Amino acid sequence: MAGTTDPQVLADLAKGRMRAKIPALREALEGRFDALHALLIGAILAHLDFLDEHIDRLSDAIEEHLVPFVSMIELLCTIPGVKERSAQNIIAEIGADMSVFPTAGHLASWAGQCPGNDQSAGKRRSGRTRKGSKWLDDALKDSAMAAIRTNDSYLQALYRRKKSHLGHDRAIGAVKHSIICACWHMLSTGELYSDLGGDYYTRRDPERQTRRLVAQLQRLGHAVTLQPA
Repeated sequence: MAGTTDPQVLADLAKGRMRAKIPALREALEGRFDALHALLIGAILAHLDFLDEHIDRLSDAIEEHLVPFVSMIELLCTIPGVKERSAQNIIAEIGADMSVFPTAGHLASWAGQCPGNDQSAGKRRSGRTRKGSKWLDDALKDSAMAAIRTNDSYLQALYRRKKSHLGHDRAIGAVKHSIICACWHMLSTGELYSDLGGDYYTRRDPERQTRRLVAQLQRLGHAVTLQPA
């Protein structure tokens, strides 16, 4: 087989996860492919197999260390948008003992998920958050991005409400803050996440919602008369 340039033969040398890509490999290997190319490709494939093996070993070790926290991970996964890997990362960063944080606000502040409120003489100088754990922030951001795509959820409603006047980034920040606060309450009490619902803000202040809709219709040129149902 040494020195062969047959694309089919070369593609069949693929190992591990690369075997699923044999048709693409066969197409890519059409053309000039000499012994040096075969040597380089073989080295790359061997290195990928090496990495896959070590990833599997590390994943098994991580799973073993997470056994005492399985129930907590499952608990956090009841929050819309929080998947298993994100829950694992959150636990790894904030720990399981919430008694070290007197309140949810203390955890959010420590995690860098609270907007600053540097105010003096009536002037607010900064709304930026302090720096927290990068890994925790990444896990919360992944969860927030998934949460805002969860229909009829409170977190989606929160994002839409904030985005209208704060923009995407700060609205995502508000969702991340809500998630980390929920984590504190759930890990402190052991209770499942209770979603307030996508209509939370409408139910909380129906008169405000009514005024907003009336004003919107009036801007469109309609005269509005309200009559109780």
